[in-house]
Amino acid sequence: MQLKQSTIKKSVTVSGVGLHTGVPVNLTFHPAPENHWYKFKRVDLPNQPIIEADVDNVVDTSRGTTLQQNGAKVSTTEHALAALVGLEIDNVLIEVDGPEIPIMDGSSRPFVEALLQAGRIEQNANRDIYELHENTTYEEPARNVEMLAVESPEYRITVMVDYNSPVLGTQHAQLHKLDEFESEISQCRTFVFLHELEMLVKHNLIKGGDLNNAIVVVDREVSQEKLDELSKLFNKPNVEVKERGFLNNVQPHFQNEPARHKLLDIIGDLALIGQPIRGHVLAARPGHAANVELAKKIKALIKRDRHQVRKFDLNAPTLYDVNKIASMLPHRYPFLLVDKIIELSDSHVVGVKNVTMNEWFFQGHFPENPVMPGVLMIEAMAQTGGILVLSTVPDPENYWTYFMKITEARFKQKVMPGDTIIFHLALVSPIRRGICHMKGEGIVGDKVVMEAEMMAQIVKKS
Repeated sequence: MQLKQSTIKKSVTVSGVGLHTGVPVNLTFHPAPENHWYKFKRVDLPNQPIIEADVDNVVDTSRGTTLQQNGAKVSTTEHALAALVGLEIDNVLIEVDGPEIPIMDGSSRPFVEALLQAGRIEQNANRDIYELHENTTYEEPARNVEMLAVESPEYRITVMVDYNSPVLGTQHAQLHKLDEFESEISQCRTFVFLHELEMLVKHNLIKGGDLNNAIVVVDREVSQEKLDELSKLFNKPNVEVKERGFLNNVQPHFQNEPARHKLLDIIGDLALIGQPIRGHVLAARPGHAANVELAKKIKALIKRDRHQVRKFDLNAPTLYDVNKIASMLPHRYPFLLVDKIIELSDSHVVGVKNVTMNEWFFQGHFPENPVMPGVLMIEAMAQTGGILVLSTVPDPENYWTYFMKITEARFKQKVMPGDTIIFHLALVSPIRRGICHMKGEGIVGDKVVMEAEMMAQIVKKS
């Protein structure tokens, strides 16, 4: 995942009609400042009200996701939002001159193409990525809907759909990382069963519907008379049922395109959490209502965690013990200040320092009031970060590590003998040419005792 926030280089417009309203609408993506996230602007209404892409603003999920704020609504938001999340674009103002996002071809692809045309530009602020560290569930037993979000190093989604249909059967789809969205998910279109389509048309609920913006599934016998009616209704010269029970309106891009489209909808609806997330979402028979309920649960976790310190399991298996650490870092007694590493990924590391009265620095800092020096907490944190950057080379023993910069250092609590400090560091930007920019915190119990940003470099020994 990208580590810096981003927006688009220039404004770009797409035009179409709303699926349910049939109203022509122009949608324009505009660049937006840091920490803006996604907002809709109804430029066709007095005072051009803003509607934030926030799960708390959802007012309807019956035939898409509808948001309402400041006296204005915008409907069918999920496909445009999925395009933004899938391309990892963080800050965009979305102007619309109608009540509904254009349906286009029923997928996110037209929005993706427009955003790629606009270009992406990195901003200075760091992305605030929420990492799931506990299981979060939502269930609708009456509809056999089950959703689960769990910890994962990437934003992953796994979907299963089962409509008791001989045509669709049971389908599965997976997104292993967001890099796959553009090629594997974005072009997957919405789908509808023929009997649902007839009902929607009968009740005038899809005024902008067209056989070009949905896959129509025919899972029961249909007469030629009915096909002729559809042909006339949608102004098509010839409507027929192809193999596998699809109308000849469009050809599926993938055998499991319906499941992939459900995955696309999840990405768009979870954008309403309000920030990027890192975790694995598993969904069985999902829909917009369930997606939104899961988004609400994750947003509640974020709100809670802003006021809580993350808990680490000190009994978790040790990834690197002190001997392994000594084989990677050049530091030795009395300056090796990390005892073990308990978490390590491409973007973060967690190390542990056990503080005892036998530490050499307590002889002078201070007699009868032993307090660990702040500069040594910084050093211990830097050594923990050194493990992260050295883990990117095959021969870490052949490198020196050097400090380059320390900023935003704050010391909030004393650290004394008997304390165990957990150092949690995450990358601020990708490691380039051996330079590692990290943001970290030191935790004792349930309190953050210190925090800092730092930059270090590894240099090969000559």
